[in-house]
Formats: sequence, structure tokens, C-alpha cells
Amino acid sequence: MVRISNLDVLKVLMKNSKTPFLEMARMLGVSETAIRKRIRKMEEEGVIRAYTVDVDPKKIGFEVNALIGLDTEPEVYLQVIEKLRSMDEIRSLYTSSGDHMIMMEIWFKNMDELSKFVDFLNSMNGVKKVCPAIIMEKIK
Repeated sequence: MVRISNLDVLKVLMKNSKTPFLEMARMLGVSETAIRKRIRKMEEEGVIRAYTVDVDPKKIGFEVNALIGLDTEPEVYLQVIEKLRSMDEIRSLYTSSGDHMIMMEIWFKNMDELSKFVDFLNSMNGVKKVCPAIIMEKIK
């Protein structure tokens, strides 16, 4: 009997979440039923939160993909996070340690949109620092 871990299944799904259960089972040397049960359990436990697609933003008209680091005054930190959380244009939003308190990924149609968004962030009450970095190429 072959033993597989959740991580074995997750690696396949993270590479391509559309991989059929039967193909996964063959790859991992187990039954399709074993794969179905394992995935259902991980979904129920919240290990798997969603299935997503990996989009090339340039192919849908977004020429600028940026990571933006943001620092705030401590007393407005949670308010800024809530404001940012409500903004649909922000693709990903993170709290972080290190160089910045908040990190976000955003797609822009052009550099002008990025510039306007940076100006907007700088105008928010309690924002101390805005540090945009343009992603040149996704490697992995």
C-alpha cells in the first residue's frame, strides 16, 4: 500500500488545479477514491481554501504589475488595512514584518495608473511611506 501525504496531493494541485483525480491517482500511485477523499477532507478542514487561475496580466491589458510596500502610523494601521481590503483593484493584500507593515500586489493598465494609485496611498491619513516595485517577469 502506497502512503501519500497531503503535501504530495497539494503539490499536484498547486501546479495545476485542473488535474483530474484519475491522473493524480496514477501519478501518486493510489486510487482515485483515495485522492477524492483526501481532497474533500482538506477542503473541509480549510487546508484548501479555493481553486484559482494563474493569469498573465499583460495578456488582458495590464502592462504594469506592482508590489507596493506601505507603512502607517500605528494608530491608523487597522483602519488602513480595512480600507485597502475593500478595494477591488488590489489583487493580494498582506500584513508583513521586515521592510514594510503592509504589502499588496496590484495590476495597472499603465504607469500613469500606478502613479495615481501611489498618490492616493500617500494621501491616506496616517500613511508614512509608500514603496512601489514593478515586477518585470514572473519566474516561478
